[in-house]
Amino acid sequence: MASIVVSDLDYAPPGSDSLFFDISFGVSPGDHAAIVGPNGVGKSTILHILAGRLAADGGDVAVSGKVLTMTQDVGMSNPEQSLREMLLEVALPELRTAGQALVAAEKAMADGTDDGMAYAEALTTWGDLGGYDLEAQWAAAADRSVKSPVEDFATRKVGELSGGERKRLVLDLLLNAGADVLLLDEPDNYLDIPTRVWLESQIKACPTTILMVSHDRTLLERCATKLVVLEGGGCWVHGGSYATFAEAREQRQAQLGDALKRWNDEERRLYRHMKIMKQRAALNFKNATKANGAETRWEKFVAAGPPPPPVPDQHIHVKLRGADSARRVIDMRELSVGDLFLPFSDEIHFGERVGLIGPNGTGKTHLLRALAGEIEADLGEMVLGPRTSVGTFTQVNDRPDFLGREALAIVRERVTAEEAAMKSLGRYGLSGQARQEFDTLSGGQKARLEVLCLELEGHNVLLLDEPTDNLDIESSEALEQALDGFVGTVLAVSHDRTFLSSLDRFILINDDGDVFSLPDWPVALTALQDPANTANIKFAKRLTQL
Repeated sequence: MASIVVSDLDYAPPGSDSLFFDISFGVSPGDHAAIVGPNGVGKSTILHILAGRLAADGGDVAVSGKVLTMTQDVGMSNPEQSLREMLLEVALPELRTAGQALVAAEKAMADGTDDGMAYAEALTTWGDLGGYDLEAQWAAAADRSVKSPVEDFATRKVGELSGGERKRLVLDLLLNAGADVLLLDEPDNYLDIPTRVWLESQIKACPTTILMVSHDRTLLERCATKLVVLEGGGCWVHGGSYATFAEAREQRQAQLGDALKRWNDEERRLYRHMKIMKQRAALNFKNATKANGAETRWEKFVAAGPPPPPVPDQHIHVKLRGADSARRVIDMRELSVGDLFLPFSDEIHFGERVGLIGPNGTGKTHLLRALAGEIEADLGEMVLGPRTSVGTFTQVNDRPDFLGREALAIVRERVTAEEAAMKSLGRYGLSGQARQEFDTLSGGQKARLEVLCLELEGHNVLLLDEPTDNLDIESSEALEQALDGFVGTVLAVSHDRTFLSSLDRFILINDDGDVFSLPDWPVALTALQDPANTANIKFAKRLTQL
């Protein structure tokens, strides 16, 4: 039976200190486990190690059976690649290699550099390894997942599908592939709420052993049978769902005993790790730097005296102050963007927290960009009220003005004094990334930096596109708390059900282009579960004129 066993795992990125060490856990056959923890602690790195994409610095991993993996950015980095190339990324290694060789041979045939012999050989290898069976699985998954028919996976471009369609296609394929083990990194990202509900039902019904990384609190509560918690450089396991996690963590902290015992346990762990690294250095001089680093950590710990709690809580302090504005903040008059939805009219007033919701591909992000002045509306007009200052948060943290620049330099543009800038980064758990370039930050770290910039810029109107997608759970909760006390107006696109439940009212765009005003979260949730029937839902108000 398929299982995952991880023992004494440690890893340090090239040229950096240890990311984690002494990581040990197991996932039993049929378990649906999730790795949780703050941004940047190594959750995705562990999946990469288990998938064989990264080599650990120490420890052992054992994954039995046929393993399929999905990275969090699958299908998102290159919209010009074909669907076939995207789906090959999640195939078994031998099929992936054969498929990529076939793609290369076809290109060589097209440009005249191959007379057909290499293509014939690649085609034979592809068929012998089961490539045609895999293509049949692709077609079945596409029929279930993609709105428009996919006639040719080799020519259909990834960019012709929405982000949610790409993700659902990959997930549908993997969850029905009959694999022994699935490694899924952020499977919920880019999915709308109906598709997230579909994903939950698929995971619960799937007999495959699953290890995933997710920040979706609802999905974790409904699907995770076990949590692997990364914190403090190590890990511990909660043998239940996320619904009981907070209580379990509190009990664990209380059971760790008095401060002296906690300190002695940690000192022994650091000491043993240092001795192991010294032994490795004696066998291979390349390990000398890591051994010295381990010794330095142990010495500093001993010199620090009375110990801190064994796993300090992450504290993210978001201070979105805002400012007053006129009562009518945004006035949309018969507004339409790109023929994605019918012209509609609505007003957003000072202090409202409005959720912009609906299935993927209905134009929510386009509407947000039009309100931000990034693109032009095709019909109607949009008027901002007096004394408004608009700040935006992008779904994929697409900030060309941040590229190639260190986090500290980005913040220094908004806070002149370096000491104040460092304190701001510290409030967001980013002091360790102060000298790190934006491009090299994790998705969650980029998101936190972007929220910090919004805070420092002092806007009173926030347009947020999927603000919690890459944030860890603690950061999402800190953002929600900050928005609750924010003196200003919020319009947010989101598929995070926990986040949405904290908002006041909702604007829903359905697949037919109709736009509806919904008064609260219970009504909105009912509408999201059946967007086509929104007009018949009690308290839903149509904003488009048919």
